[in-house]
Amino acid sequence: MITIFDYGAGNLRSVQNTLDEIGAEYVLTNNAEGLRAAGKIILPGVGHYGQMLRALDALEVRGALLERIRAGVPFLGICLGLQALFESSSEAPEMQGLGLFPGHVERFAEDARVPHMGWNRIEPAGEPRLLRNLGDRPYLYFAHSYYVPRNTRTAASCEYGVPFTAALEADNVFGVQFHPEKSGAAGLRIMRNFVELQ
Repeated sequence: MITIFDYGAGNLRSVQNTLDEIGAEYVLTNNAEGLRAAGKIILPGVGHYGQMLRALDALEVRGALLERIRAGVPFLGICLGLQALFESSSEAPEMQGLGLFPGHVERFAEDARVPHMGWNRIEPAGEPRLLRNLGDRPYLYFAHSYYVPRNTRTAASCEYGVPFTAALEADNVFGVQFHPEKSGAAGLRIMRNFVELQ
């Protein structure tokens, strides 16, 4: 069963609607017990890095989330859900990220128009499982002011002044900087790919 973690993110309903549209069964949880029962986990994210991490700590789920990911449970982080996988962010330097991967989340340059908002092409690297059957360089919808620099786990890149990680894959861990729940048919395909992962 897919479990959506509800820490109070603004795009929760949109994620639910997308799963409903593709006929996927899911449950919502906001506690460690629910995470430990999950067959797959989706962590949506909208807003502020520090606010998200503080919410996860207030709900006392940081340990359970990392435990399940390290146990091999498929995980999809959306927007802030991707950024939270790293050690820290310029958006909230005082907050420690989940630290599953080394690295720091950066802010776009001061002279860039932020947030980076709207449709942009992504450039897949290799054949990412999450991006199957999307064709070459699909358009996805972005809304963010901070980004994960490209790294060894980058499954697709995008460019907005600088190249950045648009999608990440590392074994059972998947993350997207764009919003599949707002990306039309391409977003539905991505969510279906995650749901159908074996």
